[in-house]
Amino acid sequence: MEISEAASEDTLAAAVAAALERLIGLFRSLSPASGLSLTSAATLATLERSGSSRLTWLAAREGVTQPAMTQLIARLEDAGLVDRAADPADGRVVQVRITAEGRAMLAGRRAVRAERVAGLLDRLSPDERAALAAALPAMDALANAERTEPTVPPAGAMAGLTIGERS
Repeated sequence: MEISEAASEDTLAAAVAAALERLIGLFRSLSPASGLSLTSAATLATLERSGSSRLTWLAAREGVTQPAMTQLIARLEDAGLVDRAADPADGRVVQVRITAEGRAMLAGRRAVRAERVAGLLDRLSPDERAALAAALPAMDALANAERTEPTVPPAGAMAGLTIGERS
């Protein structure tokens, strides 16, 4: 890679990171107050996409410690949004899965957010809307890219993780 190419890649990476930071703020403001934290909603969405999963895998995937995920899953289970079942291949292992109520909660949150995004899209020019539509495949590829760095924070970093914070 040439020096100018490397600088261009660094500039793109910095610009994408900054845009993602702004989009996360927008995402938070568009998300309805439903009693779910963003981590809770993300965990439900991961279970919806991936199916039944081990708690340790969920913790690593969502970037929280295993004790924090254990507490989060207990709260989601108490709320009826997930349940736990023995792994058919190894009865000592517990799998977590989303319930119908959890799926309905996610669907409702997504519908509200989509309605709010539609209002924002109405304020954009046709060219800006077309640029967003054209960027969707690249955004999806970025979101699905394999994570190569550890995502689990140090112990205690997720203290205070609650199901009741606004998301």
